[in-house]
Amino acid sequence: MSLNKVTLIGNLGKDPEIRTTKDGKEIASFSLATTESWKDKSGEKVVKTEWHNITAFGAVVGVIKNYVKKGSKLYI
Repeated sequence: MSLNKVTLIGNLGKDPEIRTTKDGKEIASFSLATTESWKDKSGEKVVKTEWHNITAFGAVVGVIKNYVKKGSKLYI
């Protein structure tokens, strides 16, 4: 077996979407933008932004619902 691990630090692109399943459990979905910058061979600054679609469930949804909004910086 193997283990894949990812750490993301970025900003929310819009407010999280909270929805409820048929059995009453809440699910939070949001987009997280991570940005990387460097200088190319000619010395010009290059900026690359990647978007990640995140889905959360369980107790963390309450934290997301109460404290996370567009522009928030998250460490996942």
